Amino acid sequence: MISENNLIKLVFGFKVKYLRHQQGLSYQQLSGMTGLSTSYLHDIEKGKKYPKVDKINQLARALEVSYDFLVSPKASKKLQPVIDFLTSDFIKEFPLDMFGISPEKLFELFANTPDKVNAFINTAIKITRNYQMRREHLYQAALRSYQSMYDNYFGDLEKQVKAFRQDFKISSQLPVQTQQIEALLKNHFNVSIDRKRMAAEKALRSKRSYFSAEQQMLFINQGLTSAQENFLIGRELGFQYLKLKERPFLTRISEISSFEKLLNNFKASYFSVALLMDETLLAEDIRQLAGQTTWQPHLLLMLIDKYNVTPEMLLQRLTNVLPHHLNIRDLFFIRFRKGEAPQDYEMTKELHLAQPHNPYANELNEHYCRRWVSVDILKQLASLRKNDVSVLRHADAQVSAYHNTDNHYLCLSIAKQDQSSGSRPASVTVGMLLNEHMRQTFRFLSDPGLPVRKVGTTCERCSLLDCHERATSPVVITQQMEKEREKEAIERLEENGRPNIIS
Repeated sequence: MISENNLIKLVFGFKVKYLRHQQGLSYQQLSGMTGLSTSYLHDIEKGKKYPKVDKINQLARALEVSYDFLVSPKASKKLQPVIDFLTSDFIKEFPLDMFGISPEKLFELFANTPDKVNAFINTAIKITRNYQMRREHLYQAALRSYQSMYDNYFGDLEKQVKAFRQDFKISSQLPVQTQQIEALLKNHFNVSIDRKRMAAEKALRSKRSYFSAEQQMLFINQGLTSAQENFLIGRELGFQYLKLKERPFLTRISEISSFEKLLNNFKASYFSVALLMDETLLAEDIRQLAGQTTWQPHLLLMLIDKYNVTPEMLLQRLTNVLPHHLNIRDLFFIRFRKGEAPQDYEMTKELHLAQPHNPYANELNEHYCRRWVSVDILKQLASLRKNDVSVLRHADAQVSAYHNTDNHYLCLSIAKQDQSSGSRPASVTVGMLLNEHMRQTFRFLSDPGLPVRKVGTTCERCSLLDCHERATSPVVITQQMEKEREKEAIERLEENGRPNIIS
């Protein structure tokens, strides 16, 4: 993250470099005009040095600008959008080093082609405004990119969880016991838990937890399962053990004020699921599931009970374990929630590893393909609950063959119904791109009972003609076909209008 002092140096150097290039001056020429050494000028442009007043005056005279122009955060029309972007809160807070980018390199890149960068930044700003993108969206997109860059496996966090287990002698007995981790939170980090007072606050009844730094108290709402409580306690242990100061206090961040807060929330959550589900043990469990010659959904559900976790925690944890332990890197994770209307389904979370995969969030209010197991399993759960309301979860799998592509995915999905009143059912899905390695790893892919379904992305963009699950007509495809017919008609007009040439 860029400090205010470094930012001032970088902006000053950015201006000097731009003006030197505008006047076609070499370092040697500017050195001769100002009496400053070439190495010193180089350090100024790199943002490493900030000259004193007399030297700034010498630079201003040589570059034919005022002293105020050089030291001010304001600049010319061409430079101002770039400087505004580079001095924005987003850049100040964004941990460029995570992506291997130094602030100096970023400024150098922009200084070399400011006109093109200016046009790009103006375009990006217009797009974000037109699509009502907020800073939170950019932070969340950056976090997803960071996860993808590391295959969503963070060895340093895994090592810290192992060290935590050893330091505090966490029992190897499964599942992790609530009493044990709650006692650790109290005895070693002086954080108590209150399970009563939060429920009395009407405005907080939809929230799961709140941490009061002043009281050193973790408030946990009523009506949660032991799996949900364990995650919240493990997450608080993560914040405390990793000493993450910049953090959210409610379970879900209502306002993402900084990238560091979002990143630390991710680290504490990762810590929690790694604590509840040891990577080595879970990898072995998945190998056993994959080694079955037939698809057996109850084995997937058994893992939920074995580790006492939620379906979402389990499948998200697979996105850590599969790339590192089973060398399965082309995968996605999506979460769906049943909408309020009968035909509404919302994608509320997605993560793509290795590449952008076919199932992706569509922000145009289109209808997601009803052939996706993520959607179909919600219908299956509703049907099961009509006969037995005690059924709270259901697992299914299918091979999804994406229409007009060569991509096939093995999709493992779990639907769940929360017991809290008014809650809507949700599904979580992990999809893995099929290749030879996948076929050797997951033996049940040869099971004739495993459904193979041709799928699309949204009904509006799908050209499948024999789809009985279609929720609406393929309007986007129809528009594309109309444009193609217009193009062909114009070509015929042009062709018919050309004179015949007899050789």
